[in-house]
Amino acid sequence: METMEKRWQDACAEQVHIIRPEHINGSGRLFGGQLLMWIDVVAGVAARRFANSDVTTACIDHLQFLAPARAGDLLVTVGRVTWTGRTSIEVRVDSFVEKMDGRREMVNRAYLVEVALDENEKPRPVPKLILETEEDKMEWNAAEKRRIARMNAKKC
Repeated sequence: METMEKRWQDACAEQVHIIRPEHINGSGRLFGGQLLMWIDVVAGVAARRFANSDVTTACIDHLQFLAPARAGDLLVTVGRVTWTGRTSIEVRVDSFVEKMDGRREMVNRAYLVEVALDENEKPRPVPKLILETEEDKMEWNAAEKRRIARMNAKKC
């Protein structure tokens, strides 16, 4: 029997990439589309681990570029679940450039909505997210506001 509740720590995901010349645009910065692909993958992994099933990306609700990343940089993407509905999971993905001394500078934050799928590719219920800290509750409340805004705008 599957657990009906999970902590975000039970499903978080992290990926590390070395930014190579083929990832760079004409301005010497990481292509936004390349970063978006990496973000989508890490969000999908976190949501899949949380749901214990396949998932599909329903929308990218928020994508904010804060600083550039350049060739040779290490780019770290970290995904964590911030909200769950009946069949939907919101995942926050933070992207960082990691310096040689291990310090991380945030370059992007994105929120994605994933939908859990059953074996027939139909939406299936997901576990409830356990909120343990004030940060967890703040993320949940912010996700609720994004969900309401999406519904009002008839997006995802």
